[in-house]
Order: sequence, then structure tokens, then C-alpha cells
Amino acid sequence: MRAVLDALEGGSAEDVAALPLPESYRAAVILAGETEMFAGMATRDRDPSKSIHVRSVPTPQVGADEVLVAVMASCVNYNTVWSAIFEPMPTFGFLRRYAKSVAGAEKHDQPFHVLGSDLSGVVLRTGVAVRNVRPGDRVVAHCLNVELTAPEGHADSMLDPEQRIWGYETNYGGMGELALVKANQLMPKPAHLTWEEAASSGLVHSTAYRQLVSPNGARMKQGDVVLIWGAAGGLGSYATQLVLNGGGIPVCVVSSPRKAELVRSMGATLVIDRSAELFQFWDDENTQNPGEWKRLGARIRELTGGDDPDIVFEHPGRETFGASVYVARRGGTVVTCASTSGHEHMYDNRHLWMRLKRIIGTHFANYREAWEANRLIARGMVHPTLSSVFDLDSTGVAVSRVHANSHEGKIAVLCGAPEPGLGVEDAEMRERHLPAINRFRI
Repeated sequence: MRAVLDALEGGSAEDVAALPLPESYRAAVILAGETEMFAGMATRDRDPSKSIHVRSVPTPQVGADEVLVAVMASCVNYNTVWSAIFEPMPTFGFLRRYAKSVAGAEKHDQPFHVLGSDLSGVVLRTGVAVRNVRPGDRVVAHCLNVELTAPEGHADSMLDPEQRIWGYETNYGGMGELALVKANQLMPKPAHLTWEEAASSGLVHSTAYRQLVSPNGARMKQGDVVLIWGAAGGLGSYATQLVLNGGGIPVCVVSSPRKAELVRSMGATLVIDRSAELFQFWDDENTQNPGEWKRLGARIRELTGGDDPDIVFEHPGRETFGASVYVARRGGTVVTCASTSGHEHMYDNRHLWMRLKRIIGTHFANYREAWEANRLIARGMVHPTLSSVFDLDSTGVAVSRVHANSHEGKIAVLCGAPEPGLGVEDAEMRERHLPAINRFRI
């Protein structure tokens, strides 16, 4: 990796392309032989630091439409938590099915799974059919892996029957010294950001963009009141910025005074601290409390001057979904992209059908949506919400922090970059936005 950095500083694309590829590289992996290690344990008790290992894996062959990237930094997402705790199912089944269904994907079926659905880095090798990038390019990756051989995906590539999330449903993800991606996953690295900052936005920001802004999501417009669960977390911190940029009115739900301060520092003024106001939407594991839904609705109207949310930005799932359906305004929209607290949702359907509400499911983003989201980052209109940085050997600890929700914003992992703070090309632009860039840093 030092040779890659040296070639970037004083060399050319040809110098980078001439660098020899190693036969193996270090990466954060889970192992097929350990998928039962947490059997019988509650989700909250499963520890990713025990299942994630950093070890050498063979360097994969580069296919015609693929690119091998020297990874400088990656980032922890909740799909890495799911992979590491083997819930809702071990990801090795995804890898086997990919290998069987797509020609050239056999290399993904391994007894190890390299995790990670974000990266920033440098292009090392390109396949013979690749035209959009070349060795030496500084890039970030989005995590949509598609084949586009069926008609369904050509209006919206997220509808491709062979749509997968790279690093979760495919192998050779971003948490290693190298990563294998499709060429149409790559976008220019924002020049004013460090490697770790640039790696922290791809998955969550693109997801929030599709969820809120895109015609495939809630189609947020100026003046919309948007309830944002987990507004200081990975998804929510970008949703808050997008709502403010788009002329909406965010109502930010957080879980601590520190997180309330963070969303206020982004410009949000309507904040609900669940820890202070003691909202409890479930009496026990099987019984929800509609009285708490009503109390939340009243609190929202108190903050907004009488308005219910036009849009509810959902991702916790089971814990909050009943409340989300209830508090959305008549004719409003609940848009959901995840279920981090549980996949089986319960809600009172009368509040949906009798008040003409909608539930929209969204999942990551297509290439165009990811490109537009990345452009907002590159122009300094949306900023990374990076809070802390770990080295590759500490990946398991970093993922455990996300699993325990003991973090704010995003957590990055340095893979090839020898230290934080490297990779900035536009120092002048960075200086203009530095307070916003560092807002979440611990």
C-alpha cells in the first residue's frame, strides 16, 4: 500500500498499473465454519468482535467488467453487523447462490467472506471491458451490484432480479487492503475529504437520498415535515442534512443529550430526546402501547405548531413501526429501508387504510441516485458524519460499537491508509467546510 501511495504522489497511471499485485492481502472476514457460534443467543448478546477475524485471503481474478481497488479506508454499516452475528441468516448462502447463478461469480463462493460495503481508494487494475476508470483514479464505491441482463432493471437498476449488495451478498468487500467491484460501482472521490471521510458516506447517504428525495422514494418537497428516527446515527445524520437542504422541516428523534446537540448543530431545531421523554412503545415483547403513539403524535404537533409528519423516515423497524404508521399525517408516507430492531413489524392497519397513508419500501439506491448523492458531498452541500476511526485489526471492535448503538454518525476503518488525515487534494475547499466536516468527531 505504501507503493500505491508513492505512485500516486510522484507517478502516473502507468506507474500504478505497473505495480505488481500480491497473491494475497489482509482483510476483515467471517468464516463459514463459525456460523453456529452464536446459536441460541439473543441478538443483543452476539458479539461481532468474536466472529470477525483479520487474516490473509487470496487476491481474486479481475473479470471483464470488474475493477481491483487498493482500499485506503472503509466504513461500518449495519449490514456488516448482520453478517457478523449471522442474522437474519448467514451470508454464505448469498455467496453460494451468486456463484451458481452468474457466470464468472464462482470466485465469490469461499469459506471466508470479506465484509464491507463502502470504500475509498485507488484503482489498481481494470477488466478488459472497463472504460469509465483507469489505474491511478481516486474513487469511492457505492454498493449496488447488478447484472442488467433482464428487462426489469433497466428503468430502475434496483429492480434487477440479480441485484445484490456488494460486501454483504457478494464477497471481496471494502474491509481489506484490496476490494473487487464492478466498474459501474465507482465514483470520483470528493477531493476535499480524507480517505476515511470519503469512505463514510456511500451506503447510508445514497440510501437516505433514495428514501427521501428520489421519485423512487418519498419525493420530499419544500415545507414537508419529516420525522427522522435515529437522527444522529449513520442514516439519520444524512437524512437530517437532506431534509434541511431540500427546504423540509426535520423532527429529529435521538437517544441522548449529546445526540440532540449534534442534530441541533446541523441546523435542526425540532428535537425529541427519547431518553429524556421516556417513550416506550412496547409494554412487553408482544404488546404495543398505543397510548405512547398518541403521546409521540402530540409531542410532534407541539414542536411543529400543529402539523403531523408528511414523511416518516423509518429504519428501526419492529420497535418503532407501529408508532410511525400512527403519527404520519392523513395521506402521509412512511418510507422504510431497514429493520435494525427486528424484521417482523406490527401496526394497526386502520390507521393506514382509513387515513389513506402509504408505506414505501426502499433499498439502497441505483447508480444515478448514488452519483447524485456523491455529487452533493463533492460540492460541500452534504458533509460526512464521521465520528471515529479504527485500524483494520480493530474492525471487530468497531462493528461491535455499531451493534451496541454506542456510536454517533459513522465509524471508519483504515485499510491501506497508514494513518488518518491523508488523501486531501483540495485543501482550500476543505478549510471552508472544516467545522461541518468535523462536527461528529469525538
